[in-house]
Amino acid sequence: MDILLAILPALFWGSIVLFNVKLGGGPYSQVLGTTIGALLFSIGVYFVVKPVLTPVVLGVGIVSGLFWALGQANQLKSIDLMGVSKTMPISTGLQLVSTTLFGVIVFHEWSTTISVILGILALISILIGIVLTSLPNPEEKKEEQGKNLRKGILILLVSTLGYLVYVVVIRLFDVNGWSALLPQAIGMVIGGILLTFKHKPFNKYAIRNIIPGLVWAAGNMFLFISQPRVGVATSFSLSQMGIVISTLGGIYIIGEKKTKRQLIAIFIGIIFIVAAGIMLGMAKV
Repeated sequence: MDILLAILPALFWGSIVLFNVKLGGGPYSQVLGTTIGALLFSIGVYFVVKPVLTPVVLGVGIVSGLFWALGQANQLKSIDLMGVSKTMPISTGLQLVSTTLFGVIVFHEWSTTISVILGILALISILIGIVLTSLPNPEEKKEEQGKNLRKGILILLVSTLGYLVYVVVIRLFDVNGWSALLPQAIGMVIGGILLTFKHKPFNKYAIRNIIPGLVWAAGNMFLFISQPRVGVATSFSLSQMGIVISTLGGIYIIGEKKTKRQLIAIFIGIIFIVAAGIMLGMAKV
């Protein structure tokens, strides 16, 4: 039962972009709707859990949410350029690398020889996985593919920065996850409005995309529930499994076309990235 709870965040988070794409509306309406859904869910959780909200918790949570909106908005922009099945492995890999390096440099997480070996192997696995999942389609124009890939990766670097700050600012100030949930959602909505208002995102698609916001917040809640039961390292590792759902969902649910060679490379790349997530979780023990 505990492992099932720990798998739920991956299930929910891995399906968010699939909901976004299926519900339509473009990245601006999608990110705004998602943040509103997260806020509605977080308000409900707040009245059940009733965590203490100090000025520090409010401030840190809002900053975290603002940067999450930056990360999510740019991830969705990249999906517009490269598709779900190419964007999500690269995005996940970049997030794993950035949060890992931050943890090593700032929090000195790799304190033993074993953790250093596992960490280095994990980073190598991530790089291999990113390369494999980014193989070009020989049936499409190489020039256009290369241009979209370069632009998409630049956008994902901004997205990665957003996700990195979203994660580490909570840890830097040692804010409890349950306490941060509502302030984070408030920051997400503020960030979503600031990033999208020029593009007139307030439409029917924003309302539709409230659903993935509810899904994201539910995944966040189950992460908080599972961590004390299975441990932070295990919950972190299992949460990375969402890449399987998002990547394969992009191919088989969204219908993104891939050659046989690309499919084989993507499957192998996913295995490398998932293995890296597991090794990073073990390295933190």
